Order: sequence, then C-alpha cells, then structure tokens
Amino acid sequence: MNQYQHFNKSFINGNWVEGKENKTSDMVNPYDNDVLATVSLASLEQVNEAFLSAKQAQKTWGKDAEHRKEVMTKAINYFKDHKDDIMEILTLESGSTAVKANLEFDLTVGIMEESLSMITQVGKFDEKASMIPDKVNEFYRLPKGVISSIAPFNFPLYLSMRTIAPALALGNAVVHKPDLKCGLSSGSVIAKAFEAAGIPSGVFQSLLTKSSVTGDAMFNHEAASLVSFTGSTPVGRHIGQVAGEQLKDVALELGGNGPFCVMSDADVDKAVNAAIFGKYLHQGQICMMINRMIVHEDVYDAFVEKFIARSKEIKYGDPRDPEVVVGPLIDDKQMEKSLANIQKAKESGFDILLEGEQVGNILTPTVIGNVDNDSELAQTEMFSPIALIVKAASDEDIIAKANDTEFGLSSAIISENEEKARAHALELEFGMTHINDQPVHDEPTALFGGMRQSGIGRFGSPHIVDEFTEGKWISVQKKPREFPF
Repeated sequence: MNQYQHFNKSFINGNWVEGKENKTSDMVNPYDNDVLATVSLASLEQVNEAFLSAKQAQKTWGKDAEHRKEVMTKAINYFKDHKDDIMEILTLESGSTAVKANLEFDLTVGIMEESLSMITQVGKFDEKASMIPDKVNEFYRLPKGVISSIAPFNFPLYLSMRTIAPALALGNAVVHKPDLKCGLSSGSVIAKAFEAAGIPSGVFQSLLTKSSVTGDAMFNHEAASLVSFTGSTPVGRHIGQVAGEQLKDVALELGGNGPFCVMSDADVDKAVNAAIFGKYLHQGQICMMINRMIVHEDVYDAFVEKFIARSKEIKYGDPRDPEVVVGPLIDDKQMEKSLANIQKAKESGFDILLEGEQVGNILTPTVIGNVDNDSELAQTEMFSPIALIVKAASDEDIIAKANDTEFGLSSAIISENEEKARAHALELEFGMTHINDQPVHDEPTALFGGMRQSGIGRFGSPHIVDEFTEGKWISVQKKPREFPF
C-alpha cells in the first residue's frame, strides 16, 4: 500500500483533520476501479477556517525570507527522498504512465527549485529619481496575501505546485483545493512535504472537498487576494466573473484546441514522431495536447499513412507497466464523452482511419481524417487519444484554420524553413508556439499562458513574480518642497 493512501484527510492550520460535511468520497484507481482511499469531505465552515488562519499566518511568513528558504529547501529534499512513492501514487490515482509520471515529477521539482530564486524578489527592487526636485521614488513588491489555488486531475501534482511553490516563496499563504479524483497526489503529498519541512501552521492548507460543498467560497472569500485556477473554460469564466465583482486578481489556465501545423515543406517522419508524442501522452488528457493536426495537402497522404502505422503500434494497458503509452481515461464520464465524439465523427461522414475500442477503462488510439475544421468535432477539446486530421490547401490556409477557434493556448509548426516557420508562429493567435516540436511543453522559466478563451495571466519565472505580488510605490522627499499654495 502506498504511504500516501493513509493521508486521506484535509490539512488545515497545521493539522490532519477529518472533514465535517458528513459526506464521503472514494478516490479510485482509474485503471481497475480499486478504491485507494475514502475521504470525509471538508465543510464550508472548515474552508472559512482555512482562509482565516492563512490570512493570519501570512503576516509573519511574508516577512521572513530566510525561513521561507529553509522550508522550501527541505520540501525539495523531501520530494527527492520520496520520488518512488510519489510517482507510484501518480500512477495509481491519475493513470500516469512511467513517462508521464517521470515528466510530472521532474517539472514539480524544477518549479520548486526555481522558486528559491524568487524569495529575494519580495521587497525593494528599484529606485528612480523623481520629476520633483530632491525626491526619490522607490518601488517594492509585497506578497499578495492569501492565494486560492484550484487544481485539475490531469497533471495533479505539477499543476498544483506551479502555483503553490512560487506563491509560498514570494511570501504568500495558500489555500489549496485539489480535484478529489487526485486528492492524494494533488493535495496530501504536497501537505506532507511541507509539514515535514516545518512550514508554520496556516501557511499552507489542503482541502479535500467538492465544489458542491464549497460553492464559490474558494474564489469569493474575503481573505483571498488572488485565485489561481487550472481547468475548463466555462468554470474559468465563472471564477473570473465572481472574482471580478470583488476586484480580485485571477490567474486562469483554461481549455485548449491545440493545432499541429504540418507545412508543405515538412519532413513527414519528423512530423509523425512529434505528433505521436503530442497526441498520446497521458491519453491526450492535457490542455496543450494536439487537438487538430492540420496538414498541407501535398504531404497529407504520406503523413496519414505513417501516423496510422505508428498509432497501431502504441502499447496500451496498465500504466504500471513501464512500456505502456496509453493508460486509462480518468473516469466513466470522460469515456462517455470520447465515445460520443467518435459517433459524431461517423455521423458527420469523416474518415474513420483507425477506430479505437473501449478496453475496460482504456480507449485505444483513434484516428479520424478529412475532418472539417468548422465542425463541432474540430471545435471540441478531445481530452482523449482521439486524433483529428484536417487537410489544408496551402500554408496560409493552415494558419487560418489553426486560428479558427475560440481557444489560444499552445500550438506547433513543422517546417524545414525556420525563418518562414517563425513568421507563421507570430501569426498564430496562441500564447505558445513550438517550431519543429509538439505543443505539450512547460518549463519553470518559460512564459507560459494562453490567449483568448484559454486564460488570463502568465506562469513561469520571472513572469509569475508580478502576478503573485503587489506593487507599491514609496516616495521620499529629501528636502522640503516649495508648494504653490
């Protein structure tokens, strides 16, 4: 039994506590439906307690840079010392394959290590002369206060820590709500690491509960200064509306419809290699995943033939097998959506080039060709191992089709002409574009974020520093001024 299955409680004000909602929820292995743990849901009263204690604890935490450095360093060491157990719970709880669990673990440690450099970013950072004689302008960054963190199920550990580590390093307190489907890896692992590192009571809180219990409390509580949310665009819109009414800041990373643009001069083998990884990593359950492969008609047939051949070779099954690439979808709801999308493709008359099948909780790779870019299917985020291939008449048509979506998170271009590819990349209305690679990328020092309906704000160092701190201007009049009246 994995050690984190024992930590099926909320972590509030420095204590592991049972939820008081008088309701329970099972956390299950998506591969075989085994119950990993049963949790008592935290109540709305406990949510309020967490925010209030966080607000109080932040006052001291934000002023002690050396203590923050000590705690963050110990937490990093905890992760490194418990890597095997942490990777195992990612596999058990989220269906992570070995490749995905390793990637997620490395990204998590990476953002924690990068956050150490942010600790000194709080305080005075610039000084300039004033237009007024004998005056000096000083500029400061101060902690935001309490940051409300709400994480998804797909990269539960990293997409939690991407907010939590910088927030804590910059002197904020954090109230965190993981998706209960991955509450152990997204909440309890993190709480245990910081508890072992000696974090003061109240600075970090992990709430194992559901939005049906908390309502809007995670983003309208008066103690929350900023709401950081990764998830669907509809929920993000609601959070933005509620938080906006209170003039709270938000950092929203939302849905995507990532285009993979295979230009007329693309090396087909390179394109297929990138597409296989960018489509099937974590069963396609990634907001940055390839959702539409938009392929120039000159290379369409060759690309399709080779992509189908490679897709047939993809090993699927128990993610505990290190050779497995495609594991289970997260739950029955996602499976139902995926099967419904395959049926829509059939009804629309698109080419079913490789029809996947449901094997337990696994959907095997599915490839659908000659998809109409204007169709409902092409405008839907698959979040599954369903590959959609769109044919384009020209390179300009590829870019136009790529931009024809309300989303704007990540994208990719495959071309042998780097100069031309860069020019096209600047035309793509996406926050991130990767040339001669696939679109699933995140790095601790990269400018990460989306355009349009894919989000607000930027993650990555140093960009997140301004997001998670409050700017303050102090002026000092060195000699008495002469006022006009």
